[in-house]
Amino acid sequence: MAFDLEAHRGGRALLPENTLPAFANALSIGVDTLELDTGMTADGEVIVSHERGLNPDITRDAAGAYITPPGMPFLKLRLDEVRTYDVGRIRPDSAYARQFPDQRALPGTRIPTLKEVFALVRKSGNDRVRFNIETKIDPDHPEETLGPQAFVAKLLGVIAAEGFSDRVMIQSFDWRTLQLVQQQAPKIPTVYLTLQRGKAPTVALDRATSWMAGFNPADHGGSLPRTIQAARGVIWSPYFGDVTPALVAEAHEAGLRVVVWTVNKPEDMARMIALGVDGIISDRPDLLRRVAGEQGIPLPAATPVSP
Repeated sequence: MAFDLEAHRGGRALLPENTLPAFANALSIGVDTLELDTGMTADGEVIVSHERGLNPDITRDAAGAYITPPGMPFLKLRLDEVRTYDVGRIRPDSAYARQFPDQRALPGTRIPTLKEVFALVRKSGNDRVRFNIETKIDPDHPEETLGPQAFVAKLLGVIAAEGFSDRVMIQSFDWRTLQLVQQQAPKIPTVYLTLQRGKAPTVALDRATSWMAGFNPADHGGSLPRTIQAARGVIWSPYFGDVTPALVAEAHEAGLRVVVWTVNKPEDMARMIALGVDGIISDRPDLLRRVAGEQGIPLPAATPVSP
């Protein structure tokens, strides 16, 4: 695989995240991969959402009022109930709005199903774009989602039924789901997400956290790449701030591709490309295309489509 240019949540700096308009825009810009997140409704539909429930920063009810925190888990809502909510405009006074002041509002936009995203790509005629699909499961909050077995079974079922098994990757911070994907669909690449810093790191180098499916870097020389190699992962997807030249080299030596998240500044994009990463996930796929092109990286074709 060549360099992987990924639109994070469809490119959320530009249009409402994880929505059909955002994915249509990313296809129209030209990306290698649509990065997206999945959850499950009470009636077993696979929907596209970063949060495990309704996000108060982007969700308005039928009366046009933003919902109150924390937001109902999708597992307690049927798909027809989820459809009643509008996710087309960021709450103006939120930190999210300050983070993405240029996101174009599209009132009336709904949370899509994974099937609808696949249908949009078929409509575009793009037979090369891939999907990097995250399982939104938190092992520390099992009450908010289906368990790993049921979640993976539902997700793989939709992917197979829609005929996209050869164009998807499954990613997760919860490595239990990746282990299940490897057992049940061994031809689908698995992407091991990691975060080592901040208030809520998902991995540690001296122990197996609840996110790591029992794999302990201490058993592998304190190396995350070698731990992921032992877990039989194909791609390591770290937060870009955790990456060093030595770690990229170590991952490549272990046979892993390195795809970093989430890189939005041109200077950081250029620095990651110089480090030799194999792909970048960005909220600004338009900007990433420009920087990648300046670095001589072949760019994916645009396939304009309306949502």
